[in-house]
Amino acid sequence: MANILIADDEKSIRKTLREILEYESYKIDEAADGAQAFEMLKDGDYACALLDIKMPKMDGLEVLAKLQGTDCETPIIMISGHGTVENAVEATKKGAFDFINKPPDLNRLLITVRNALDKSNLVTETKVLKRKVSKTREMIGDSPAIIKIKETIERVAPTEARVMITGENGTGKELVARWIHEKSNRANGPLIEVNCAAIPTELIESELFGHEKGAFTSAIKQRIGKFESANGGTLFLDEIGDMSLSAQAKVLRALQESRITRVGGDKDIMVDVRVIAATNKDLLKETEEGRFRMDLYHRISVILIHVPSLNERTDDVPMLAERFVKEICEDYSIPKKLITPKAFEELKTMNWEGNIRELRNVIERLVILSDQKITETEVRAFVTNTQAKDTPTDLFEQFDKFQDFKEHIEKLFIEHKLKKFGWNVSKTAEVLDIQRSHLYNKIEKYDLRRQ
Repeated sequence: MANILIADDEKSIRKTLREILEYESYKIDEAADGAQAFEMLKDGDYACALLDIKMPKMDGLEVLAKLQGTDCETPIIMISGHGTVENAVEATKKGAFDFINKPPDLNRLLITVRNALDKSNLVTETKVLKRKVSKTREMIGDSPAIIKIKETIERVAPTEARVMITGENGTGKELVARWIHEKSNRANGPLIEVNCAAIPTELIESELFGHEKGAFTSAIKQRIGKFESANGGTLFLDEIGDMSLSAQAKVLRALQESRITRVGGDKDIMVDVRVIAATNKDLLKETEEGRFRMDLYHRISVILIHVPSLNERTDDVPMLAERFVKEICEDYSIPKKLITPKAFEELKTMNWEGNIRELRNVIERLVILSDQKITETEVRAFVTNTQAKDTPTDLFEQFDKFQDFKEHIEKLFIEHKLKKFGWNVSKTAEVLDIQRSHLYNKIEKYDLRRQ
């Protein structure tokens, strides 16, 4: 059911229009003056709006002009009892969908409203499709760290400098890489992404440099590698800290000489590629321990950009949450839900170890399970206790015996660490400083399972 706003200072006109549109099964809200209409359009979710030109506090044309500075995309139908060609032209210039004289012709009114609703639906569908096709989204946030990143992108993108992006998983390193590419002179070229952590060590060289037919058992045909595919564009090496030393050596040669050799081949192939790398590891520490080449580190880290965790910029949480709510409601074709100020504050107190990716999942859960408003009550009910920064008192009340409480916390702690390291038992045992066999016993004792 479409939600329509009627803004007119004459109560009788509002009543008449309401009766007509409610008979057509539309949901109606009313505003008695321009200032009230502006606030409702700015904060609400309306499929279209009917605005009188002559209203107290702020006339319809002023409301229309002021809406241009917001992200409101509601189609506006102007109505007036003293309509002139000049008024109609001015309203259209300021973005009005259509102009109707009072008293409105019933058929004309309904057709205009229906056309405005069709436009609203098309705008929403286009935005959803663009979001699905394009992975380059707006970088949201006005914290000092995000402002600095945006400024750095503007300065660095037009150059050919190689960039190293660091930060935890889920912070948006890929988005930074995409914006560097979009604002570069290579924007018309391809952006090729390689997740070095997701490719087995024995296949990474073939993935990056390609291979000739017969180079190894399963090489039944020639394959073009990512370096060649990115020729004239940008190659994004995500999680480069997980790349094998042998592949690192070849990447270094490719960067030094701008040429590669396919696996199993002997022909040099010239490539023109800008490399952007990203990692969640401390590469300087990795070089000290012999797991990453120092010469490669210096080659790829001409410019360093660190993306802060969400816990380091909690002031951006409300802005991110509001954007996610809008996008998710559009994706699900449901009316936009409002988040109360107290709910925003509650979200800011959470521990976002999964960063922006985790926040979006939580917002999606809240949108699905909440009513028209998302309040602090829903946040407390639908967000898990493990995300709370402060230990909740009710957790203590669940246990009488110390041993039961200790085992419960131990289970949560081990499960959290296993998830953090991708259920790599050896790595987790090393970090926890316990024997791997001891960790396996704990996993079996608490019946922990990878989801």
